[in-house]
Amino acid sequence: MNAAIIREQLHDQIDQLPDDIVQEVADFALFVTSRRSITPRYEDWADQQWHDFSLAQFFRDEDEIEYTLKDAREIYKP
Repeated sequence: MNAAIIREQLHDQIDQLPDDIVQEVADFALFVTSRRSITPRYEDWADQQWHDFSLAQFFRDEDEIEYTLKDAREIYKP
């Protein structure tokens, strides 16, 4: 049996399961992927993964654009 057929059968089976079992299947898939160091898709990230990602983006040194208070005043004029 090739992987495409197995995936299709698995999708069909999951579509027929109650929501609580679908959540268990999703948890198991996340466990297996993390055990094998496979990065989950963004929509599957846990809150801690989003927290770590946002901190990494905030503290990266690649920003070449610098803003000043004058820039802010030009955009927001009370």
